[in-house]
Amino acid sequence: MKLSVVIPVMNEAESIRPLFDALAAALEGIEHEVILVDDGSTDTTVAEITLLAPRNAKLVVLNKNYGQTTAMAAGINEAQGELIATLDGDLQNDPGDIPMMIRHLEERNLDVVAGRRAGRQDGMILRKIPSKIANALIRNMTNVHIHDYGCTLKVFRTEVAKNLGLYGELHRFIPVLVQLYGANMEEVDVRHHARKFGASKYGIGRTMKVMSDLLFMVFFQKWGQKPMHLFGTLGFMTLCAGLGIDLYLLAIKIFGQEIGGRPLLSLGIIMTFIGIQLITTGFIAEFIMRTYYESQNKKPYIIRQIVDKS
Repeated sequence: MKLSVVIPVMNEAESIRPLFDALAAALEGIEHEVILVDDGSTDTTVAEITLLAPRNAKLVVLNKNYGQTTAMAAGINEAQGELIATLDGDLQNDPGDIPMMIRHLEERNLDVVAGRRAGRQDGMILRKIPSKIANALIRNMTNVHIHDYGCTLKVFRTEVAKNLGLYGELHRFIPVLVQLYGANMEEVDVRHHARKFGASKYGIGRTMKVMSDLLFMVFFQKWGQKPMHLFGTLGFMTLCAGLGIDLYLLAIKIFGQEIGGRPLLSLGIIMTFIGIQLITTGFIAEFIMRTYYESQNKKPYIIRQIVDKS
């Protein structure tokens, strides 16, 4: 099968019929399957999909609302196509862009093509401005230069999509996960439409979650396979500073000065213990990292190709 289209949905009952119509028109002539993942809908979304789904569609119903990342991962796990396209179920992404993205991926020999919403049809204050700020922060902190991290419309080679490791709420950071995987990725302009039915499930309230995930992604990107380089360096610097303060206070104590009431004494002791704690945390993180790879027979590298002329 050429293509699997993965679509997470939640309370999108009114969008289902026009979504199927748009997919059928856009993907005519491409052998494909459509995988819809219901992420805990409380309206008639499941009934609408069951009633209207064509023969090449599959419905995965999660037992509760897990979030967009988990729903996307569940759909990707079910996909059987050579390529996987992901898009939202609210009709803001245009399925008509998928064939263009497939051609771009094949002509440029890429692993991933990410959509960039041109002329984005969302509110300025609550959607566009926070999104621009988030995109700029992610770009600068991860050094992955994608303009639109929030666009769900993407096309992947299946082996890449299935090995991204989507957990928690990391769908916004898929470009960073792609870079960590070592895949080739480019961005193309795609159409974006105003929402016709229902209301957005995401708003300004997700800002703190995005910031927390960003901190994790920066750590994972830079020190995921070498946590001791972070914790050990910070711990050694803090420990040396703490010991330096303690030795200084010990010296002036020997020369008869009172040090018991000095805040510097508390600072030196605290920094010494923090340094020791950071170093031991680094050891623990190293053991966890090694256990993660060795217990599951995982490799800390990915082989793209082997050329053997023997």
